[in-house]
Amino acid sequence: MIRIGAIAVGLFFAAVVFLWSFVPGVITYFTEPTEKAAEYAFHEKAHGPEGGFSFDGPFGKWDYAQLQRGYQVYKEVCAACHSIEYVAFRNLEELGYNEAEVKQEASTFNIPEYNADVAEVTTRPGLPTDHFPPVPYFGAGDPPDLSLMTKARANGSNYVYSLLTGYGEPDPEKLAKYPEFETPAGLYFNPYFANVNISMAPPLMEGIVTYNDGTEATVSQMAQDVSAFLTWTAEPTLIKRKQTGWPVLGFLLFATILAYLSKKQIWASIKPRKKD
Repeated sequence: MIRIGAIAVGLFFAAVVFLWSFVPGVITYFTEPTEKAAEYAFHEKAHGPEGGFSFDGPFGKWDYAQLQRGYQVYKEVCAACHSIEYVAFRNLEELGYNEAEVKQEASTFNIPEYNADVAEVTTRPGLPTDHFPPVPYFGAGDPPDLSLMTKARANGSNYVYSLLTGYGEPDPEKLAKYPEFETPAGLYFNPYFANVNISMAPPLMEGIVTYNDGTEATVSQMAQDVSAFLTWTAEPTLIKRKQTGWPVLGFLLFATILAYLSKKQIWASIKPRKKD
């Protein structure tokens, strides 16, 4: 009896605590609806380039020329602040570079390495087996590693493209509706960033990169190319998975049909019993 009473008392106090913490919040939610910050009104949904990416859809494929251009944009622009530490130099062979080109590319990077003989960190030329080294940054903020960026953000490829091409000024009509909104000094307005004010200055300008294949380096083109490259760094097996998926779906469909026909064959002579 005492045990049952103790359980009842415990349940009573648990119910009181639950109601005390939950009910006031529900009442406040319905009686005093919160007003969203002005940033929500300026935020826009990410979109891809006109025509989309070559790897979109179930039959998508890599555009290797585009991936190489994207790597060039990363190396000449993005690598000033952002690293891709989860990518090894040897992985560049998947973009169409040969072994000699990969060795040459790796050797242009300095890889930090602890030297036990002198008890300090020294550097050496990179090898194909090395990963891209971290990028030292001494400015404001903390630039993220870009290796997995398109997987870390919703609609990742389109997000990167929109972010790089989305710098500008706020919509005057929305500013008139939300006069309290402002872009603080040192930040830049970008409707595709989470809170629409970003510390990264516009990284791309017309002609900032001279493509090796002669492609015109517009802001849109460079954004599209580097977005494709970062999609590859995050999901290098993306196309292989799509190509593997079709035979798997075909096999499952065949197995389902075979199982159904087998069931019909095995149970064909057995009739269901009639209910009395």
